[in-house]
Amino acid sequence: MEDKFARRMSSVHRSFIREILKVTADPSIISFAGGLPNPECFPYEAISEAARRALADKPVNALQYSTTEGDPELRAWIAERYFTRMGLRLEPDDILITTGSQQCVDLVAKVFLDKGDAVVLERPAYLGAIQSFSVFEPTFRTIPLHTDGPDLAALESLLDQGPAKLFYAVPNFQNPSGMSYSLEKRQAVAELCLRRDLLFVEDDPYGELRFKGEHLPSVYTFTKGRSILMGSFSKIATPGFRIGWIVASGGVRDALIRVKQASDLHTPSLTQRIMIELLKHYDMDAHIAMIRERYGKQSRVMVDAIQRHFPEGVTISDPEGGMFLWVTLPEGYSSMKLIDKAVERKVAFVPGKPFYVEEGRGENTLRLNFSNASEEMIEEGVSRLGSALREFLGQ
Repeated sequence: MEDKFARRMSSVHRSFIREILKVTADPSIISFAGGLPNPECFPYEAISEAARRALADKPVNALQYSTTEGDPELRAWIAERYFTRMGLRLEPDDILITTGSQQCVDLVAKVFLDKGDAVVLERPAYLGAIQSFSVFEPTFRTIPLHTDGPDLAALESLLDQGPAKLFYAVPNFQNPSGMSYSLEKRQAVAELCLRRDLLFVEDDPYGELRFKGEHLPSVYTFTKGRSILMGSFSKIATPGFRIGWIVASGGVRDALIRVKQASDLHTPSLTQRIMIELLKHYDMDAHIAMIRERYGKQSRVMVDAIQRHFPEGVTISDPEGGMFLWVTLPEGYSSMKLIDKAVERKVAFVPGKPFYVEEGRGENTLRLNFSNASEEMIEEGVSRLGSALREFLGQ
């Protein structure tokens, strides 16, 4: 049957992260590999009660087919949240509910990309976006990501070489690097994209998870609505519901609705209704504040442990939010080779290479997740990884 596969399948590879998670099924392994929220932060009792209410009050609304756009009450809550958080005025009709934010990427690709179209990515870039865009056979172009955001001179130079359809980015606590755009870079990126007619696609699943520094407005705020903004409940409620959304208007929104209809008709009614009941009766602000405090402490524990256990020559990022920390080894060393030594010591991470689309880049980098481990596990896991690193680097 494989001989009947579409040609595009040759460019679609398995997710390295999903594959490495098979290794971490061993309970003796301390895993910093998965990009998982901490399950101890899930509001189990509140969700259970919300599910009861969703089925007790007009259960047909939770169990019947629904509109592609998503539940109006849920879209209204999201629009109001943008206004209270960042003063961004949106109409509920500007919001399309999706089956997770991963579907957002897929829908955008379906609407905008023809084979060979240029897509600009950060370097490194979110692996799920690379995988999703690859289905549509674009040409990837990448620009370096610094501690305050993308290299804008590199972006200008890249566009001088030829137009691009869109620029996909994660400005808040990026996956995998943990880096965030400064206010100045957000404004400059918006101005550049408008001036160069480049569609900015802003993925923001981590924006609520800032545990230090000041909250910053989205790039969408500065584009006058001429960009796309994505969000998700996965990191602030539960990923199992698979509820995300796209902010878009006019013809773009209508096109996104059409391709979603062709994909799955609509996001499940039941999970939308449960989420609505949760938002109506549960203090989400207090819940999110609890997650921020916890992740902030876990991040500090990991940074402190790394400073004590990692050998000289290894550098790390110090994120202000999100779930990830980025590690850079000395030049000439490959984290793809380090992973075997780490697993021998019962600790796992994600090598950095899969987050780059070009051959030969990212060999000496790796991603650590701090959100899904206790402080004790972080301390022990970093100690194990430090031991593996010292042997690997000959120190």
